[in-house]
Amino acid sequence: MPDRRAIVAGLLATAVFPAASQGARLRKAISTIVPFKASPFPYRGKLPDGSAPFLDVTAADGRRGHTSPRGGIYWEDETYSDRSTLLAVPKGFDPAKPAVIVVFFHGNGATLQRDVVGRQRVVAQVEASGLNAVLVAPQFASNAQDSSAGNFWTPGYFAGFMAEVAQGLAKLTGAKAAKFDAMPVVLVAYSGGYNPAASILRNGDIGGHLLGVILLDAVFDEADIFASWVAQHRKSFFVSAYGKSSAPGNAEIRQLLAGQGIDASSDPPRRLEAGTIALLASDAAHDTFVTRAFVGNPLQWLLGRLHGFPR
Repeated sequence: MPDRRAIVAGLLATAVFPAASQGARLRKAISTIVPFKASPFPYRGKLPDGSAPFLDVTAADGRRGHTSPRGGIYWEDETYSDRSTLLAVPKGFDPAKPAVIVVFFHGNGATLQRDVVGRQRVVAQVEASGLNAVLVAPQFASNAQDSSAGNFWTPGYFAGFMAEVAQGLAKLTGAKAAKFDAMPVVLVAYSGGYNPAASILRNGDIGGHLLGVILLDAVFDEADIFASWVAQHRKSFFVSAYGKSSAPGNAEIRQLLAGQGIDASSDPPRRLEAGTIALLASDAAHDTFVTRAFVGNPLQWLLGRLHGFPR
């Protein structure tokens, strides 16, 4: 198996980033994968309920591992040690204009380059949306059937991750880190990305910076956390598109919201703005949901309807 850190180092060594002065539109798109200090993994803490350490298995040779409910035992050095984060800035991005940071949490069995960039075309969808936005996607459990949030379970940790994001984007674009620190955030989670997304909402990390949440066939648990966040943040938006696999979780969200007198639309929103709440059913397959759901390229479609941030 190739050394992931060597691959990342190679990407950085060969990357050529376009120069950008403060307030200048980028002449070329930037997309790179870099190691972060404030990454979801490695994680040496306990499970969220405090019942046991996350790394609950030790082999005879000293290797440590985690028992995943879906995937069985995964070893830390193979699955929970990748500090990579994808940073992508589309051509024409202008840091002097109103802009947003799109944070994408991948699902199970994924890696950043193969799946987020390649198969799911998340970088391409953000660029094609016309939104004045940058994209950030951390690596969670690498190529594994595991939805664990790792360090993102810890209150305040995600805020530290976003501070490192601001520094990284400043280096790539030539804009000041303070510009990115002040930008609102759109949180997007696909499939198993629900777990870190729910943890961040529960912990209240980045608070008032969170503009809204987009879930793509992702409510496999924590429906109560999502519904509670929606009820408490009526000036934010919440869109959950779902197929057969996460239909029960979305039905629970709808029921919980209705119990508080909150109506969730079943129709795709014409505009994505403060107060938008939509639960969108689709018969699309789960594995290809990021590129084909209630519409083709649903992330591009939704971000293109976000009001107030044209590129």
